[in-house]
Amino acid sequence: MTDPIVVMGVSGSGKSTVGAGLAAALGVAFVDGDALHPPANIAKMAAGIPLDDADRAPWLDAVGATLAHGAVPDGIVVACSALRRVYRDRLRQLAPSTLFLSLQGTRDLLAQRIGGRQGHFMPAALLDSQLAVFEPPQPDERAIVIDVSVPVEEIVREALLRLR
Repeated sequence: MTDPIVVMGVSGSGKSTVGAGLAAALGVAFVDGDALHPPANIAKMAAGIPLDDADRAPWLDAVGATLAHGAVPDGIVVACSALRRVYRDRLRQLAPSTLFLSLQGTRDLLAQRIGGRQGHFMPAALLDSQLAVFEPPQPDERAIVIDVSVPVEEIVREALLRLR
């Protein structure tokens, strides 16, 4: 069994794409955390309004439950922004062995990626608010930091190497 993995980062970092690729390479389930947001959260973000901690609480609990229960028997990879330490701590309360794969890149690269995607509810206008609240994982957290300026295949390959 593989410990549950959260592919985390701000909008445009490639959480969903990298998460799906990593899950496929590991032979485990993948869940996009965006699918676990309540409709009110999606509507708020689509309107360009950042979520507050009260908005995030039920979503984080749903992500944590997915990590805890979806990891049986083989493992699971979940894409989830997990921008602040307190959010990661909340996830770890439900799934203590969770490992975080933190995808990080420059603001310019992230904005370019957001501008190029179609049909996503998260507008580019919210990137700066996400960057403002982002707290990189600390040394006492189980986390791997990967730069997203390379192709997805290289990111997945690097993640697999570092997971072993």
